[in-house]
Amino acid sequence: MANQPRKSILCPNCGKLISVDEPRCPYCAIPRPGSSLKNNPLMRLFRDPQRFVRGIIVANVALFVVSLVLKPTFANLSMNPLTFLAPDSSSLLVLGATGTIPIDRFGRWWSLLSANYLHGGVLHIFFNMMALRQLAPFVTREFGTYRMFVIYTVGGVVGFWISYIAGVRFTIGASAAVCSLIGAALYYGKSRGDSYGQAIYRQVGGWALALFVFGLLVPGINNWGHGGGILAGILLGFSMGYQDKYRERLVHKSAAVICLIVTAAVLAWAVTSGAYLLFTSGR
Repeated sequence: MANQPRKSILCPNCGKLISVDEPRCPYCAIPRPGSSLKNNPLMRLFRDPQRFVRGIIVANVALFVVSLVLKPTFANLSMNPLTFLAPDSSSLLVLGATGTIPIDRFGRWWSLLSANYLHGGVLHIFFNMMALRQLAPFVTREFGTYRMFVIYTVGGVVGFWISYIAGVRFTIGASAAVCSLIGAALYYGKSRGDSYGQAIYRQVGGWALALFVFGLLVPGINNWGHGGGILAGILLGFSMGYQDKYRERLVHKSAAVICLIVTAAVLAWAVTSGAYLLFTSGR
């Protein structure tokens, strides 16, 4: 009987073509690269960084559309660019806006996560998604997709938790999570220390300073969330390390998968429960 051809796979760690039966990847030395644990559908979602970042953007846009559809008002069509297509506050509340009102009055602790995917208008989501599109590829390249998503998710939650402790009553937006990517990039540039690291540190530091000044000049900006996100990003970057120090480990990948599952569950709950509350209350 003829020998069966050996099946080939892409290594789940380095992406090189290898045999599924390899005890270790000959390129990156990860053990058992062909195991089902390392090749499950959730792990595969992280292997295309560009598609994964686009997925985060799509999730934000989808939640923005849902927030408009759940309770459409004539105010959404204001010609003021700052309020054009601004979702109704009750729609944002039931979908998971966070702050002392949703948490203290309604016990919505899960809103610390869901608020990262809600926005108050076209300009709000546009600028946040533009910042995400610029920062996420860099953080992904230097930290890896798994660590980037952990920083983005946990950093956003920590940023909003700090703003809650500071007494911010009602807040939304991806900026706390985006600021956590700024914090991770700041840590990377300072830690690396060579000319490349210094250039990154100066550039990202300029963005952080501009964000701080903008927050002081423009009312309604959640500076506590921004500052908390940056601090969380620095601490997460320090605790998990970056690619120059060591490649992503199983603990980073497991944490990212957990973040993805919890995020999907929270957003699904926010949409279903929010739609139920609005429709049963007569909109």
